[in-house]
Amino acid sequence: MPKMNPPARARRPFLRGGLLLALALFTPPLPAADPTAGPPTVVFLGDSLTAGYGLADPASEAYPALIAERLRAARAPWKVVNAGISGDTTAGGLRRIDWTLRAPVDVLVVALGANDGLRGVDPAVTAANLRGIIKRARARHPAVRILLAGMQLPPELGAAHTAAFARVFPDVAAATGSALVPFLLAGVGGDPALNLGDRIHPNAAGHAVMAATVWTHLEPLLAQ
Repeated sequence: MPKMNPPARARRPFLRGGLLLALALFTPPLPAADPTAGPPTVVFLGDSLTAGYGLADPASEAYPALIAERLRAARAPWKVVNAGISGDTTAGGLRRIDWTLRAPVDVLVVALGANDGLRGVDPAVTAANLRGIIKRARARHPAVRILLAGMQLPPELGAAHTAAFARVFPDVAAATGSALVPFLLAGVGGDPALNLGDRIHPNAAGHAVMAATVWTHLEPLLAQ
């Protein structure tokens, strides 16, 4: 995927503690792909949490890679694409969604919005961008299934802002008919044992928890 190359300051991850999302572990058999059509594809559109910022080997340790390994172990012929860029926002995701989905995609996981909240972006703007991403994805690939990863903000950012931000994800999921992961960092955020020294980004063990949470909500979409 192209490097959208925002300015150096923007490329730095802005995710700060307290962000949470839900994951659990389940490995049922998945349907085989049509061999004449190429492997079905799941794309993860996200920020530093998805990119695997700070991991020794993001290509094998980030949660999308762990989900890909789970699929290989189940002999399910799915292709997994990690389209995470550290520091990205919903506006950035909207700008690059057409390029990201230039090839066929069967399932799109949208894990963006945390940086919006931490930068004080109006939650209504975040919601509009997420709806735009989903609309464009379906315009390019009408049968695509969407999984939206919910986010939360630390309370220090103010009760009104954090509450409005938290409502964005279930509201967008309901309005667009998308599946929802309620909290991407459930069981991970705030736990020193599951985060890097910055206590912001998950370590390899934290990504394993994230993969388990995402899998719970992703697996039904892969089985459709």
